[in-house]
Order: sequence, then structure tokens, then C-alpha cells
Amino acid sequence: MKIDIKLYGAGRCHKTQYYKKHLEDLNLKYAFLDVELNNENAKELRSLYENGKLNFPTITIGEKKLRNSSDKDSKKWLNK
Repeated sequence: MKIDIKLYGAGRCHKTQYYKKHLEDLNLKYAFLDVELNNENAKELRSLYENGKLNFPTITIGEKKLRNSSDKDSKKWLNK
């Protein structure tokens, strides 16, 4: 089974840890891609943004991406 939800972030980032818990609380399967420990993950994240920066945490579901949303917005977005 392919995992469509990806969380790009860093282990030291409190917001990344928040999103990990949020996804787990919703019982959603996701792939955590640490952009500081893995250059390929960093490259993949950079490719999502025109400015080429490491904008983390970022959640992707298929082609859609979400960055630093509120609880309300992220729940609405993830439930689609």
C-alpha cells in the first residue's frame, strides 16, 4: 500500500513533533521525511517550493501541500 501522506520536517523541530502527534492522533498512516538527516528528503522538499527553501514542517497529500496551518484548517484539510 502506497502512503500518500508525507511529513517533511526535522526531529528537533517542535512544530514537526506536533504534526507527527496530530497525524497519529487521527490514526493516519504517513511517512516522516527528516530533511536534516537525509539530503534526498531535503531535495524533495525544496522542489515543492519555488524559492527552493527548506520550508518545514510541510505535509503533502498527493499533489496538495500544507504548511504551518492551524488545528482547525489542518483537520479540515486532512479529512478531505
